[in-house]
Amino acid sequence: MTSLDRRTLLRAGLATGAGLAGGALFGAAGAQATGAGATPPAGAPAWRPSGRPVLTHGVQSGDVTADSALVWTRADRPGRMWVEVSRRPDLRGARLLRGPVLDPSADYTGRVRVRGLPCGERLHYRVSVESLDRHGVRSEPLVGSFATAPGAHGRRGVRFVWTGDIAGQGWGIAPDFGGMRIFQAMRSVRPDFFLCSGDTVYADGPLAETVTLPDGRIWRNLVTPEKSKVAETLAEYRGQFAYNLLDEHLRAFVAEVPQVNQWDDHEVTNNWYPGEVLADARYTEQRVDVLAARARQAFGEWLPVPAGGPLYRKLSYGPLLDVFVLDMRTYKDPNDGNTYADPLRGLLGREQREWLVRELKRSRATWKVIANDLPIGLVVPDGSAQEGVAQGDPGAPAGRELEFAEVLGSAHRAGVTGIVFLTADVHYTAAHHYDPARAAVADFTPFWEFVSGPAHAGAFGPNALDGTFGPKAVFVNAPPRANTSPAEGFQHFGEVAIDGESGAFTVHLRDRDGASLWTTTLPAPGR
Repeated sequence: MTSLDRRTLLRAGLATGAGLAGGALFGAAGAQATGAGATPPAGAPAWRPSGRPVLTHGVQSGDVTADSALVWTRADRPGRMWVEVSRRPDLRGARLLRGPVLDPSADYTGRVRVRGLPCGERLHYRVSVESLDRHGVRSEPLVGSFATAPGAHGRRGVRFVWTGDIAGQGWGIAPDFGGMRIFQAMRSVRPDFFLCSGDTVYADGPLAETVTLPDGRIWRNLVTPEKSKVAETLAEYRGQFAYNLLDEHLRAFVAEVPQVNQWDDHEVTNNWYPGEVLADARYTEQRVDVLAARARQAFGEWLPVPAGGPLYRKLSYGPLLDVFVLDMRTYKDPNDGNTYADPLRGLLGREQREWLVRELKRSRATWKVIANDLPIGLVVPDGSAQEGVAQGDPGAPAGRELEFAEVLGSAHRAGVTGIVFLTADVHYTAAHHYDPARAAVADFTPFWEFVSGPAHAGAFGPNALDGTFGPKAVFVNAPPRANTSPAEGFQHFGEVAIDGESGAFTVHLRDRDGASLWTTTLPAPGR
């Protein structure tokens, strides 16, 4: 990497000491930078004040739009983040962006919102961190790339992958079994982005050093202090995300593929909801609201997600695709029998529900993908209570189903087409078709829900289907028993390819090595 001396800074349009947060790229607006946290987590090398900074957990990008992207890294000490971006892999002619100071307040993580990018192109970036106490002493740089979304009028096709459930049920990084190799398979697809459908970490799932598999083989987990107990402190929640990035396949994947992340329950604790008080002796802090606040902070620091504001959001990928990322945790009502008749209760909350209906009506994209971290029609029990949308009664909508009856009915009456739901959560893969001809409620347009997971966790299922919205399981691939390890297969991801000419929406449900287990192509609405 060339020296970040005064001449280099001036060539990039930035003057040292000017206090600028970023610079215009490719002739557009400047960057926004946010700093990022405390004791370095497990896996981060120790540092000496006199040494050079080290980037401890790679680089990532996320929430890419047609003209912007978030770029993330973490250092082992306080330092100034610098980002270079170019159309060229060798980064010749790169523009330089002055990022935030990385400090303990956000675990030495930081991100830069790079703006003014050309749409529909693969761009390359390089990140380094400069010492605060030794001017000009910088880390070894790390490189990555991302593809920006097509512009509003572009007809380039879109390809993306999705899954969820990472390092759960006691199955961590086991080098003898190839680590989290599903990320290598997803990387080989060369997707435009990765939708992580929740359970990005398992903060409530401690790891043992060894687990004996049914065939007598020994699964040997890489274990860190933060992964040896349930997470309660902010440092322990940060350690959950740091742990995943110790896997070489995941680090290589996120350096090349921008992410769209949503959270579910295991980022905090199993099946949580606001206001809950745990009855779990493993926790010294049993107020879920306290735990969730710490987990939310770690989530925002360690993943390339937008800072501040709600976690639900819409991302547009040209005229072919809008992605609606739901937050089905922050506003969730208590887990009970889920048979109430109160339409004001539910998973989404009033503001998010109204936002979803409004944005679906406004969308002019051919396909409207709703990323729902809890499936619509699968029954997901929480002891004697219900965790998800459905409760097993095939009759008229009740409980949390009332919310989705409103969303689906409003979209149907407004003539909204092209809705597809993508989810994970249940630790197997399936294709469900919903049709009012089979349903207890007729006021909606038929739609598909595709399920894929886990990425690297115990495999389970299948779950029972609730008949309220008329689902039919067209394809299911689930393990023969509960909590099968990644060594036994049954790890899954989904791939979507939207054709730029016809607008056709092709889905592959794939195994951990990338083999297609089932596929279908949905024609563009009106064709």
